[in-house]
Amino acid sequence: MTENKEVILSKEYLEKLEDELEYLKTKKRPEIAEKIKVARSFGDLSENADYDEAKNEQGEVESRIAKVEDMIRNAKTIEVIENSDEVGVGNTVTVYDEEFDEDLEYKIVGTAESNPLEGFISNESPVGAALIGKKVDERVEVSTPNGKMYFVIKNIK
Repeated sequence: MTENKEVILSKEYLEKLEDELEYLKTKKRPEIAEKIKVARSFGDLSENADYDEAKNEQGEVESRIAKVEDMIRNAKTIEVIENSDEVGVGNTVTVYDEEFDEDLEYKIVGTAESNPLEGFISNESPVGAALIGKKVDERVEVSTPNGKMYFVIKNIK
């Protein structure tokens, strides 16, 4: 039996997952069951593309349901500390990137929520891990696969 890992989530993301689970169970499952029923009525299942497609979709949905249920079951919601002087999970951090001479803004989140293209970085990522526990005006060195990066923390909210 595998040990389940704690999943760090914001309250908003947990609610989003609960809504998704409700949709998958109450809307998507019955919709796919109907597709399978219709496809079966066409006869020979061995060469029935509609049936194969519906069964594949059913597998994907059931897999997502299991994943979302597991995430919810192992969720630890983060409490964002207002006016914190140290970077923590849930904070939005403005940093100055010394190499590219620009300001960047990141929200530190758990791995399940991370989306670097949207500015949501995991607390377990190189940048996220390096920022955790740091304060405004601190210079942070981050070791990445592409080499070292240097940031100065400008704001924590």
